[in-house]
Amino acid sequence: MMLFARSLIFNVAFYVGTFVMMIVGLPTLARDRHAVMGLARLWGRYNLWLLRVVCGLRVEFRGLQNIPTGGYIIAPKHQSVLETFALVKFPPDFSFILKRELMRIPLFGWYLAGAEQIAIDRAKRSSALAQVVDKSRALLASGRQIFIFPEGTRRPVGAEPRYKFGVAQIYAETGAPCLPVALNSGLFWPRRSFLRRPGVVLMEFLEPIQPGLERGVFFALLQSRLEDATNALVAESLAADPSLRTLVDPKRREDEMTSAPGQDSSK
Repeated sequence: MMLFARSLIFNVAFYVGTFVMMIVGLPTLARDRHAVMGLARLWGRYNLWLLRVVCGLRVEFRGLQNIPTGGYIIAPKHQSVLETFALVKFPPDFSFILKRELMRIPLFGWYLAGAEQIAIDRAKRSSALAQVVDKSRALLASGRQIFIFPEGTRRPVGAEPRYKFGVAQIYAETGAPCLPVALNSGLFWPRRSFLRRPGVVLMEFLEPIQPGLERGVFFALLQSRLEDATNALVAESLAADPSLRTLVDPKRREDEMTSAPGQDSSK
């Protein structure tokens, strides 16, 4: 009952706070993308504060020393809404690759456009990818950072990986390093769930993958690093709180779930 009540309070405060912030922040749209990004970071800090105070959930960031400078690709595992606002505090001039439908949301879509995010029309497939590559190349060359979720959408903890080849295309065509980010947010803020569970979400910036690899080699390396590191973070949290196991996809192999925390996931 307490879990439901805290989740209810958080959800109400989350959506009300988001709406109020979008109204109050309208003047930033008349300035430049940096003003809009500043508002996005404020929104992220507000949400992290809400999670900590209301739900007893905090986020621990690891591997901060691995964050490069200049233009680079950020490739996080995607399990929850949480990483969409928790990670924006680190890159100084970011752009998300996101589905075009988000740009049509009243108010919210205005801010996405104001921050010069990259919208993709998934129905156009190859032509859409070519446009995204061109836009990414220009932004990365100017020193900006590009967020792309390699699986394209949120996936439950333990679900079979479904990586899209688009991230490899962008990596190969732009010549930018790629920063993988492992996480286990789905244990605490599950996809399509009302509940926000207490605990510690682990987010780890892995060693960057430097440019120059053949795209197939890069694609395999990115997936293996992200999956190995994510498995380790999930196993670490399950060892601390076995009740979280109910949030893991039942099809997941037992040997993956019991991988040792702290293993070297960069190999």
